[in-house]
Amino acid sequence: METYFQIVFGLPPNRRFVYRADADGKAAVGKRAMVPFGRRELTGFIVGSGSTPPTDVDAAALKPIRRVVDQTPLFGEDEITLARWLSGFYLCSEGEALSAMLPAGRRVRDLPEFASTGETISAEWHNLSGEQEAALEAVTGGGRRFYLYGVTGSGKTEVFLQAARRFLDRGQSVLYLVPEIALSRQTAADIKERFGTAACTLHSGLTAAEKFSYWQKIRAGEIRIVVGPRSAVFAPVVNPGLIIIDEEHDASYKSGNTPRYHARQVAMKRAALSGAVLVMGSATPSAECWQLMSADGPQSALVKLPLTRRLAGGAAPKISIVNIEHNEGGGCLSPELKREIAKTAAMGRQTILFLNRRGFAYFYHCRSCGFELRCRHCSVSLTYHKATGGGCAGGGTTGGKSGGFTVCHYCGYKTAVPASCPQCGSLDAGFTGFGTELVEEEVRRTFPDLRVARADADNASEVEKTFAFFKSGHIDLVLGTQMVAKGLNFPGVRLVGVILADTSLHLPDFRARERTFSLLVQVAGRAGRYFPDGTVLVQTMRPSEEAITAAARLDLDGFWDSELAVRREQGFPPFTRLVRFVIRSRDQARAEAAVEKLFSIIQPL
Repeated sequence: METYFQIVFGLPPNRRFVYRADADGKAAVGKRAMVPFGRRELTGFIVGSGSTPPTDVDAAALKPIRRVVDQTPLFGEDEITLARWLSGFYLCSEGEALSAMLPAGRRVRDLPEFASTGETISAEWHNLSGEQEAALEAVTGGGRRFYLYGVTGSGKTEVFLQAARRFLDRGQSVLYLVPEIALSRQTAADIKERFGTAACTLHSGLTAAEKFSYWQKIRAGEIRIVVGPRSAVFAPVVNPGLIIIDEEHDASYKSGNTPRYHARQVAMKRAALSGAVLVMGSATPSAECWQLMSADGPQSALVKLPLTRRLAGGAAPKISIVNIEHNEGGGCLSPELKREIAKTAAMGRQTILFLNRRGFAYFYHCRSCGFELRCRHCSVSLTYHKATGGGCAGGGTTGGKSGGFTVCHYCGYKTAVPASCPQCGSLDAGFTGFGTELVEEEVRRTFPDLRVARADADNASEVEKTFAFFKSGHIDLVLGTQMVAKGLNFPGVRLVGVILADTSLHLPDFRARERTFSLLVQVAGRAGRYFPDGTVLVQTMRPSEEAITAAARLDLDGFWDSELAVRREQGFPPFTRLVRFVIRSRDQARAEAAVEKLFSIIQPL
C-alpha cells in the first residue's frame, strides 16, 4: 500500500506539501527528507503520513521523497504539536517553527565539557530555610504553575536545584532556562558538580554540530537535565517533569527573529502539553506574572512562593538617589560616588558600576546645521566606539579625530567616525552622551591604583574570566551593562553605583518604566549579600521619577499598583495583547495592497 507523507519547510508559506514515500522506505514522521520543490531540492520536515492522498491533488502527479536525512526521528508528536501551536500563535510557518527548534549540524564524536566559571563550586546539598523548604514541598508535591518570588540572595537557585533532584529521582527530565550565557555557564557548572553526565548546557558558544549531538543525546534519554537560554525550551527531553525559568522578567527570553516567540509562553504551553510542573523565579517579576500571581481563580493564577530574607548574613542595601542634573564636577562620576568608591577600596571591599549603554558615546550632533548621524538601515543613532585610550573628551563630547568607529547596536552596521559634519562640513560637530568605555576611562584616571575591568558585549569573550577574577578578589571594580545586574553572587561587593538610571526611560516603549525599575532592583541586589553594609548610589537626572524612587525603596507592591493602574487605563499588557505587523516590499503599490488586504482581514475581528 502506498504511503504519503506531509512535509513542511523552513519557509514563510504556512502549508503542508504531500510527497510519496522514498524508494528505500526509510521515511517516517519526525525525520528530515530531501525532496524536489519546484526547480530546487530542499530539506523539509516530515510531520504527517497517511495511506491516502489528499482529495484535492492528483496522486499520480505527486513526487517521491528522494532521500531521508536521518536514521532516527528528530521530533516526536509533542514537538510537532508544539510547532503547530507556535505557527498559529506567533504567525509563522510550521516549518519555520521546527527550524527554530532544531539546531543545525552533523554528529560529532566528542562533546565539550561544561565551561568552567573559574570558581570552586561545592557539590554539597545545602540545608534549606523554612521558606525554602515550604517552596520545595509545594513545587514537588502537586500543582502545575509556581512562582518563586524572593529578594536577591534569598536562595532561589538552591530550591530550583533540589526540586530538579527530586524530579530526576522520579525518572523525569528537567529544563532549566536562564537569560544569559554567563548565567547558563555558572548554573551549568553547579549542576555538573551535582548531577554529573546526566546534565548538559546549551548556548550559542557551542558549534552547530555540538548542539546537534547534544540534541540527539537528549532525545535518546542519555541527558536528563538541560540548562540554557531561551532556545533550550525546545530541547527534546524525555518525559519532562519540571521546567524552570530563572530571572523570568528578563527581556532576553523574547526572540527577535522568526518565530518571534517568548520562552515563557512556550514553556507554559509545553508544560501544559506534557503535564510538567512549571516554576518561575525572580526578585522582580514581569507585569504579566505579577498580574497572574494577583489574579483570582485557580485556572489562571500562579502560586506565589515567597522568600523574604537573605541567607548569607547580608541585609537589604541602603539605596540613595543622587541628582546629577547639575553635576558641578562634570564627568560621569558624582562627588558622592567618588567618595564611596574610595571608601570601599580603603575597606578592602569591591565596587560594581552599572550603565546600560556600551560604547564610548552615543549621539552625534552638528551644532551648525542640526545633522544627526543615524544608521542607514534602522534610523537610530550610531554609537561611537573608541579604539584607543584618551580623556573624557570634554565631559562626554568627542569629535571625529579620535579614531575608532561608529556602529548600530540594532543591526551591526558600521562606519568610520566623520572628521566633520557629513552634511555641512562644520567642525562644530561630535558625539555626546557616554557609554561604558568612557566611564572606564574616567574611573581609571580618577582611581589609578584600583584594579578595574569592564564587562559588556564588546568584550564578551573575556566576561567569564573577568567575573572569576572579581569573585576571587583580584579585581577591585567592575563596570558593565546588564550582565553585571543578573543573578551573580559576589561576596566582596559593598558598593553598587548606577552611573545613569535614566537611559532605558528614554525609549519609546510602554515597558520602559518596568525595565528601569527591574534593572535598578536587580543591580542593587549585588551589594551587601554577605554583610549588612551594602550601599547603592543611583545617579539620575530625574530624581522624582516613580520607577527610580520605588526601586530605591525596594517597593514592588507600590510600583506595580501604580504601573498596572496606568496599563489598565491605557489598554496595555498584561490586560491586552499587542500585535505588530510589518509589510515590506520593493514595490510600494504591492506593499500598499498587502496592507489594505490585511486591514480587511482584521477589521471585523
